[in-house]
Amino acid sequence: MKRKHARILVFAKAPVPGAVKTRLIPALGPRRAAALQARLIRHTLTTVARSGLAWELWCHPHREHPLLAACLRRACHAGHTPPGNPGHPPPGAPTLHTQVGRDLGARMAHGARTGLAGGPVILIGTDCPTLTAADLTRASAALEGGHDAVLGPALDGGYYLLGLNRIHPSLFRDMAWGSDRVLAETRRRLEALGWRWWALPPRRDMDRPADLAFLGAAMPSMKRFPIPSPVAPSPAFGSKP
Repeated sequence: MKRKHARILVFAKAPVPGAVKTRLIPALGPRRAAALQARLIRHTLTTVARSGLAWELWCHPHREHPLLAACLRRACHAGHTPPGNPGHPPPGAPTLHTQVGRDLGARMAHGARTGLAGGPVILIGTDCPTLTAADLTRASAALEGGHDAVLGPALDGGYYLLGLNRIHPSLFRDMAWGSDRVLAETRRRLEALGWRWWALPPRRDMDRPADLAFLGAAMPSMKRFPIPSPVAPSPAFGSKP
């Protein structure tokens, strides 16, 4: 029997000054850090909509922030898909959901568990502006082809994408989220489970002040965004599959 295409679950924090991109606040200040978060959300959702895959936006701390609904509508327009709502969405329409759980791992596990009821899922955040629609369709193809999981390695030691055909609590519990150990530990746990998994090319997240030097290359619309202390770009940044 043919497997279903994966559904993309986009995990996003509402762009509230002082509550998002906290590691960038010393360089940008709370308002500009929140503005960057808003731009990253819009950019990510446009990429997701262009993939042609079904998707949902999972919001933290809740889905009532007006910018999140506006981003959903804008991304749907880019992908030519009408937006829906969690109660009565039209077929294939993206929807807004509230993340549930005390920490990132619990929230991801809840979203994955919910999504897997309908087939394979791809979990992403909004921190990786060089993520492409091709990355998403390749991850979906790997899951359709029978892989248990797909990882998108981030250059900072985390991951920008996690695709799943099934779930196991060990992938989300007792993980040092935000550290440079997440990717290696996730790989170790996938191997311990005996799962068949596949990796996408490494990409750069926008998490730390040094990452800001790469912002214009990742998002041409951000070339005029004020960035402090430029750092020479790394050849690994923006590598294409």
